[in-house]
Amino acid sequence: MSIIKKVIQTQFKTLSLISVALVFSVVSLMVRIKLNKSFFFLFLIWNVFLAIIPYAVTMYLSTKQNLSKLTLGIGFLVWLAFLPNAPYIVTDLIHIRVGNDSLIWLDVLVVLSFALSGLFLFYLSIIDMQRLIKLNFEKLPLKAITTVILFLCGFGVYLGRFLRYNSWEIISGPQLLFKDIVNIFIAPFQHYEAWLFTIGFGMFLVVGFWLFRNLNTLESN
Repeated sequence: MSIIKKVIQTQFKTLSLISVALVFSVVSLMVRIKLNKSFFFLFLIWNVFLAIIPYAVTMYLSTKQNLSKLTLGIGFLVWLAFLPNAPYIVTDLIHIRVGNDSLIWLDVLVVLSFALSGLFLFYLSIIDMQRLIKLNFEKLPLKAITTVILFLCGFGVYLGRFLRYNSWEIISGPQLLFKDIVNIFIAPFQHYEAWLFTIGFGMFLVVGFWLFRNLNTLESN
């Protein structure tokens, strides 16, 4: 209980912004369900829940007064495993083509609102992890590590969207997951779409993070 109280006190503004974004997303989804009489986009609730997990991990780690490097390392691995779930929501835009043509603008609004909420959580979580790493490992090349993480997220989104893997399968079914990953690496020309998506989506995340980081810096100044 004390941890939750501390989080609310130190992250009140950020949590307020996140709450507004999520409430708008959910309300727009409810309106869509009412008008279209369809529960098709209800899966977005689950997707945004998964997007909250990496932010919850960094938020929890930030509350630890004497955070050991071991705890940070374990937390980092858990965080990294779930991190691609946040930008993954952007790819849910492909579902718009099955929507009601007369209200397609509403479908776009619903999916975009969830996607932007996911990206907001994604970039906030990365900034929190950067701060935690800097506090415990001052000499690490933070910018290079962040860039690698962003491209790894692009690869993770590919695994989730096109190969239909999820974060839980790292534990529940790692054999098939790692087999497919190895195949992509040892036969890159046979899996060029995986590399094309990883590079393209990775660049999208890099540019987005650069914009988010600089806007955040401008606001602070």
